[in-house]
Amino acid sequence: MPDSGVLVTGEPPARQRQPRRRLTSPLLRRILLVNALPLGLLLAALLYLDQYQNGLLVAEVGTLREEARIYAAALGQSAVLLDAKGQPHLDAQLAQPLLRRLTAPTPSAQAKVYAPDGTVIANSTLRDSTGGAVEAQPLPPPVHRSQLLGAIGRLYDWALSIMPHGGGAPSLQSGPGTGGPDWQPNVKEEIRLSGSDSSREMPPYIRRTQDNRLLITVAEPVERGTRTVGIVLLTREAREIDNSLLAVRLSILGLFSTALVFSLLLSWYLSQTIARPILRLAQAADAMREGSGRTGTVPSGLLARSDEVGELAHALSDSARALWTRMDATERFAADVAHEIKNPLSSIRSAIETLTRIEDPEQQRRLLSIIAEDVRRLDRLISDISDASRIDAEISRASAVAVPVRPILETLVELDEATRRPGAPRLELARANESVAVRAIEDRLVQVLRNLIGNAQSFSPPDGRIRLHAQSVGRSAEITVEDHGPGIPEGKLEQIFSRFYSERPQGERFGQHSGLGLSISRQIIEALHGTIAAENLRDAQGRIVGARFTIRLPLA
Repeated sequence: MPDSGVLVTGEPPARQRQPRRRLTSPLLRRILLVNALPLGLLLAALLYLDQYQNGLLVAEVGTLREEARIYAAALGQSAVLLDAKGQPHLDAQLAQPLLRRLTAPTPSAQAKVYAPDGTVIANSTLRDSTGGAVEAQPLPPPVHRSQLLGAIGRLYDWALSIMPHGGGAPSLQSGPGTGGPDWQPNVKEEIRLSGSDSSREMPPYIRRTQDNRLLITVAEPVERGTRTVGIVLLTREAREIDNSLLAVRLSILGLFSTALVFSLLLSWYLSQTIARPILRLAQAADAMREGSGRTGTVPSGLLARSDEVGELAHALSDSARALWTRMDATERFAADVAHEIKNPLSSIRSAIETLTRIEDPEQQRRLLSIIAEDVRRLDRLISDISDASRIDAEISRASAVAVPVRPILETLVELDEATRRPGAPRLELARANESVAVRAIEDRLVQVLRNLIGNAQSFSPPDGRIRLHAQSVGRSAEITVEDHGPGIPEGKLEQIFSRFYSERPQGERFGQHSGLGLSISRQIIEALHGTIAAENLRDAQGRIVGARFTIRLPLA
């Protein structure tokens, strides 16, 4: 890789040392949030089983109301007697055993029959014992579930209570004010309303008791003819609804837990394969910035990856390698510049010291001529160094465009013909396709061609020929400059492109060239993503008959 030729003067401004990044990843938290949020929304949507629960309650109320109507019809036909005034009334002696027989198939339900004045005429929970005494038979005891299931149910009920509910659903009441199995309606008001509107249906009463029972109560009037003689109150514990809801909740929670575990594992995998490697690359970049090492800064495991992270690791490693190469080149360039400037300065100092000790005018003029020559050499050297130091910056700011090659070569031939002295080598355009155009910066390409042509003119014999060629080869354009001079010494085809290397023809005065021309030319061509190489021309017997410089640049 050629030297960059960037001259650095002075110390860079000090920068505040930044703290190292730790392996704490906000990206990991975002991955977890992105993966868990849809699951949480899905869980909330699935746990919102209001419509499912309402459907079960409506079905249970409908079934219970049909049973209550059957009980009311049976009592109206079999347990009604006429009093002394001929008015129908429910007879307790007939209603109690009839009600007990009606409710016997459903032990989870209890029924009560109320007279119009609100007194209890019959109660299905009262049973005759073997001794003739009457004792109450309450509903079956509540089912005690585990604390976890109870907590899930309470959490669900709480969440459901704060959510909006659709209209037309039975209302569920819970809390300290709700009634148990012995709840009693306002019988007189119910009879008055049912008598005033025969089509009116008494609303059900649904509540959850302190011992977590879900009770449903419906009331149906007992009628004889067109007269209401009482009310049947039928209450049942809806354990099937609770069991169905619990089964659905547990299924949802099971699916959610499984999905959550997979989501966490996926998030962990993504953090290990994306977030953590990026943080390791950030640490490597910090190490590069702080100059803690040249090689091995990017972990080898990241370089071995074949995905985008691996591409990023390779890009970072290549950038670090190019940066260190550029810094080394800068250091070498500075050392070479100091060495090259030191030679004429030493010559000037020696001449000045000698000038003060001699009195011969002729020797003084000779020393002054040496000093003037060294000053011109210094001026030329500094100009070439300044040009070399600006190349990278200028090319990085400029944009390569399509540059036709033939017009440039024709212009160079015309200029040479107009300024050529008698006996000087002649520049010829041997072959150049009109359609050949390269992606380049025109001024810098002209500079390279003039360097090569000037170099060829220095080595060409009097009245020699320098030939220019331009043609397309594949996806590249090839430009060659050929001369018929002594050629290039064997083993120095690459060394001639080194900085300050000078291989001049015999008889040329020392110091006429800085040794930067070919180095600057290679620097420009490689900055334009091309190549430049030198070779010797040989005849049929293998003898060197000249030199050829070949430039390859991408076609436009």
